[in-house]
Amino acid sequence: MNRVDLHVHSTASDGSYSPEALVELAKEQGLSAIAITDHDTVSGFAAAEAKGKDMGIEVVPGIEISTKYGGPIHILGYYIDINSEKLKPVLDWVIHDRDERNRKIAEKMAADGLPVSYDRMRERFGEVIGRPHFARILVELGLARNTRDAFDRFVEKGQKYYLPRNFLSIERSVEIIREAGGIPVLAHPFQYKLDDSGLREIIEHCKDYGLMGMECRYSGYSQEQSDYLEALAEEYSLIKTGGSDFHGISKPDIRLGDGKGGLNVPYEFLENLKAAVR
Repeated sequence: MNRVDLHVHSTASDGSYSPEALVELAKEQGLSAIAITDHDTVSGFAAAEAKGKDMGIEVVPGIEISTKYGGPIHILGYYIDINSEKLKPVLDWVIHDRDERNRKIAEKMAADGLPVSYDRMRERFGEVIGRPHFARILVELGLARNTRDAFDRFVEKGQKYYLPRNFLSIERSVEIIREAGGIPVLAHPFQYKLDDSGLREIIEHCKDYGLMGMECRYSGYSQEQSDYLEALAEEYSLIKTGGSDFHGISKPDIRLGDGKGGLNVPYEFLENLKAAVR
């Protein structure tokens, strides 16, 4: 059990597995540790940590913050103080802004005769609602074949029920993770479709604000891609991390710990994160 998965989402945000169920699945998959990195919330960590102690699985407190630098960029935070007084008001603002956007999406759907109630969605899914939840509802209503179809025809950018959201700046996101005692990490770099110079620009910019790591192993990345990212991390003295970005049913081709097949994140990556904790 020397493998870990440092990028995992629970029902506290847009995953389909509860925090406790994720720990059980990690045990089944032969993982020694997982990081709960829900979008813009840390509310799933405590339950996962308690379950992890019972099952002998190490659970790392984490978060994934959506930011903007030209286009959307995600920053992961590890070993944050989930009770940080500096973190809470920022996350409250993010959740409030997301809530306002989602309520407008639901109202647009209802106005067109789609039986979608945002209040009922919150009762079912909790306070952190995202487009994957709308996709799930549309599938259940028989309006889409699957969640991918729901995104493509209803809530993807450019479609009728897509609404833009406000983002924290990438600078503030890195800073707030550091202020909460955590380690900020650039998530899934190839997802932004940048060339070498573009990626270097983001790294160099974020390092000025405290960026400490980069996700080098990720679902679907080839060995060549991971080797390139690991070499870049070493060049910039960044901690190497990796994870599947497991969500459950909204990303059915991604498996916990194994990604799309062949993902291998060694415990050594977690040890390096621990060594950097202040």
